[in-house]
Amino acid sequence: MILIYSIIVVYSIALVFIFFYALSQLNLLSNYLSVQKNTSKEAKYNFSNPDEIPLVTIQLPVYNEMYVMDRLLENISKIEYPKSKLEIQVLDDSTDESLETTTILIDKLKKTGLDIVHICRTDRTGFKAGALKEGLKVAKGEFIAIFDADFLPKKNWLKKTIPYFKNEQIGVVQTRWSHLNREYSILTRIQAFALDAHFTLEQVGRNSKGHFINFNGTAGVWRKACILDAGNWEGDTLTEDLDLSYRAQLKNWEFKYLEDVETPAELPMVISAARSQQFRWNKGGAENFKKMAWKVISNKDISAKTKVHGLLHLLNSTMFLNVLIVAILSIPMLYIKNEYAHLKPYFYVMSFFVISSLIFFVCYWFMYKKIYGSSLKDFIQYIVMFFTFFSIAMGFSLHNSMAVIEGHMGKRSDFVRTPKFNIGAFNDHWKNNKYLNKNISIYVYFEGLLTLYFGFGMYLAFVVGNQGGDFGLFPFHLMLFLGFGFVFFKSITSRV
Repeated sequence: MILIYSIIVVYSIALVFIFFYALSQLNLLSNYLSVQKNTSKEAKYNFSNPDEIPLVTIQLPVYNEMYVMDRLLENISKIEYPKSKLEIQVLDDSTDESLETTTILIDKLKKTGLDIVHICRTDRTGFKAGALKEGLKVAKGEFIAIFDADFLPKKNWLKKTIPYFKNEQIGVVQTRWSHLNREYSILTRIQAFALDAHFTLEQVGRNSKGHFINFNGTAGVWRKACILDAGNWEGDTLTEDLDLSYRAQLKNWEFKYLEDVETPAELPMVISAARSQQFRWNKGGAENFKKMAWKVISNKDISAKTKVHGLLHLLNSTMFLNVLIVAILSIPMLYIKNEYAHLKPYFYVMSFFVISSLIFFVCYWFMYKKIYGSSLKDFIQYIVMFFTFFSIAMGFSLHNSMAVIEGHMGKRSDFVRTPKFNIGAFNDHWKNNKYLNKNISIYVYFEGLLTLYFGFGMYLAFVVGNQGGDFGLFPFHLMLFLGFGFVFFKSITSRV
C-alpha cells in the first residue's frame, strides 16, 4: 500500500500544480479582456522634430546562418530611419564559410552609406549573451534593437517602437512575433498556436497589470542604460533574455509590450530543429527559476500578485514535467481506481481537476478567434487545432521534462542554435540544410516506448475492473498515444 499511496500523492501534487497554473492563465485572460487601449496619454518622441529622434543601434547576433544572411541584411538595410541616427552591428560568431560571404554583403552595404559594422569574436564565450555584451561595449545607440537571423522587421518598425522611450521609466519595448511559414505543416501550425497564446494572452495579460513579462530575445528594443543598470547580459543560463528581463524589472524598469506591432519570423520546420529550440527554452526557464525565484519572493517593491505570476512564469517550463508525471501515472491510477473501492471518493474529488483542460480551452479560444475569426467554422477548426496542439505538446513532454530536470539540477550545456531554412528561397530542400542535427536522441526511443505504453492504456480501458471497462481516461490516453507517436515518427523519419 505504500507504493499505492505514493503514486496517489505524486499524481495529486502534479494535478494541483497544473490546476493552479490554469487558474493563473484564467486570470491573465481576465486581464487581457479588461485592457482599455488608450495610447493618447502616453508620452512619445515627436519624430517630425529631428532633434527628438534618438540614436539607435540594431544588433544582429548570428552564428553560422548561411541560408538567411542575405535575406536578413537586405531587409535590415531597408529600415526607415535617418542614416545619421542608425548603426547596425552584425555580431558574427560564425565558424563556417558564411563568415566570408557575410563580410562581402556588409562591404556592399557600407558603400550605400549605411553605418554597419561586422564584429567577430575568436570564441563563443557566453554564446548569444556574450556576443550582445561584446557589441554593447562599442554601440553608439542610446537604444538597442535586437533581431535574430530569421526575423524580418517591417520598414517602419523603429518608428513604431522607439517613440515610447520618451517615458524614461521604460527599459524595453517588445513586439509580437508573427509567422512567415505558419501553414507549412502540422508542426509549424502547432508552434504558431502556442506562440500566439504567449504573445497575446500572456504578454498582454501580464503587462496590462504591471506584472513581469520577458523580452523574447528578439524583435524588441532595450534602453542601453537599462541593460547596464540591470547588470548587463549574462551567459549563465540558456535564456539570457528572460534572465536580464527579470533583473531589469526587479530594479523597477518598466516594459512596454506592443501587441499590434508584428515582427515576422520563420518557425522551425523540422522536428529536430523544434526539439533543440524547445530544449533550450525549457532548460533556460528552469535555470532562471533557480536563479531568480528567491529574488522575486524577497523583493519588497512588488505586489504579492506580481510575485505569484512571476513565479508561475518562471515555472512555465516545469509544466511539462507535471504533465509527464500525470500521464505516466494515469495508467497505474486507472488500475488503482478499479481495484480499491474505498478510494473512490478520492477519484470523485480528482475528477474536478478536469476543469484545468476546460480553462485552457476557453483561454486559447479567445486568442484564436482574435487572429482567425469567431464563426462556427472557425470554432470547429479551433477544436481540431486545440486537441492537435495538446496532443503534440504532450508528446514533447518527455524531451522537455529532461530539459527542465537538467535546468533545476544546474547541469550546464552549450547554447545550441536553431537551424534556419529560408524556405521561400530553398523551396522544400530542407533536407540539404548543413546545420541539421542528423543524430537521433536517446529520448526518441523512450518516446516510442511511451507510444506503446499509452496504447496499452487505451486497451486497459476495455478490460480493467469488473464493470465492463473504464473509459474515463481513454481520451487522455488517445491524445498521449497520438502525440508521442507523432513526435517519435517525425523524429525518426525527418532526420535525413
